[in-house]
Amino acid sequence: MLRLLATIKKEWLLLLRDRTGLSLLFVMPVVLITVMALIEDAPFRDYQELKFDVLTLDNDHGRLGKYIREGLEYTGQFNVIDSLNGKPVQESQALEKVNAGDYKICIIIPQGATGSIVSNANRIVNDLSKRMGVPAILPVSTRKDSLNVLVYFDPASKKAFKSAIHQAIDNFLTQVETDLLLERIKQQLKNKDIAQQDSMVIQLKAVGLKEQLTGPSQQLDVISNSVQHNVPAWSIFAMFFIAIPIGGHMIREREEGSLVRIRLIPGSFLDILGGKMLFFMAVTVVQFYLMMMVGIFLLPMFGLPKLMLGNSQLATFIIAVSIGLTATAYGILVGTVFKTPNQALNFGAISIVILSAIGGIWIPLEVMPAKMQLIGHLSPLSWGLDAINDIYLRNRGVQHIWLHVGKLIACAVLMLCIAAGVEQRRMS
Repeated sequence: MLRLLATIKKEWLLLLRDRTGLSLLFVMPVVLITVMALIEDAPFRDYQELKFDVLTLDNDHGRLGKYIREGLEYTGQFNVIDSLNGKPVQESQALEKVNAGDYKICIIIPQGATGSIVSNANRIVNDLSKRMGVPAILPVSTRKDSLNVLVYFDPASKKAFKSAIHQAIDNFLTQVETDLLLERIKQQLKNKDIAQQDSMVIQLKAVGLKEQLTGPSQQLDVISNSVQHNVPAWSIFAMFFIAIPIGGHMIREREEGSLVRIRLIPGSFLDILGGKMLFFMAVTVVQFYLMMMVGIFLLPMFGLPKLMLGNSQLATFIIAVSIGLTATAYGILVGTVFKTPNQALNFGAISIVILSAIGGIWIPLEVMPAKMQLIGHLSPLSWGLDAINDIYLRNRGVQHIWLHVGKLIACAVLMLCIAAGVEQRRMS
């Protein structure tokens, strides 16, 4: 026990001597998380939080154009623009702007669109009236050609975005057609004296849509925005970078002969190794919680969302310790396998970057190709991030994280066994 405590004290004194290195361990992750959250805010922001300028050209000047305009404005996602430089938007001008990427969307409503919808509603009501024995008196257009609302997109627009806009506009068209049809039906029913009241309510929608919760959270809007992704993700990345100072310390101990002197001290070498691991695990856990404070207090000052921590702080602590254990074990492995600080530094830094890239730290794993997702699930950084997402986004507790904890601990034990084998062969 004394050897373990003495090792912790030794590592603490060594870290204190390098004030610059100590500050970098905590300051650089803060800067990294702040910068990455700000840079990736737009790509991660939900479409409901974005506003798009929509060029509109209403050649109809009827109910359809009004519905489309009001519907787009009601969502809060669109700024409807029908004039440029104080003049009405022209079709050629609108297409040029969209093709150049100045605007994402252009909607052109053709002349006679509302009239075509009215005529179609009249045709349906006339048919129903004939079946009911009522004279068909509503006017119907003899126009044979079909009209279409035209939608132009910036060529760089994503397919999912186009599909969402198509669906929204199609809903507006359906709403106009339904309203006009119901108006005609109510009028015909009144003419036949079926309705005894001045006002009628015909409701077609019998089944609604309501969002419900899947977990114990009372919030429906906790989404994987730039803060919810970047703060935990880059915190894990920073925790694994503890491998660099650990590897450097171990190599310097061998080069200076300190390791030989330590081994000559009576007692188990496991006490020395345990003290080193406990100390650096504590450093990584402090790093983790410092980064969480950044997400809660600092990032909102830059206009970013506040980090939501979920409901189980115990689960968060267990995962933080597990990640710290794996990161420390990786540092010991790097410090054992390589012979010089340059080798350990280069390999350690590049390997952590690779593991973070494939593990979903830079971008969420689910947006990667299927083959890369399979590879990414082998990264210990991915296990840690999945567990944090379970806690922060899915509001799960301790009972749901043990699979991730088990994988992290198993990975740490495997790396320590490999390091022990390498060190045993070197000593013999």
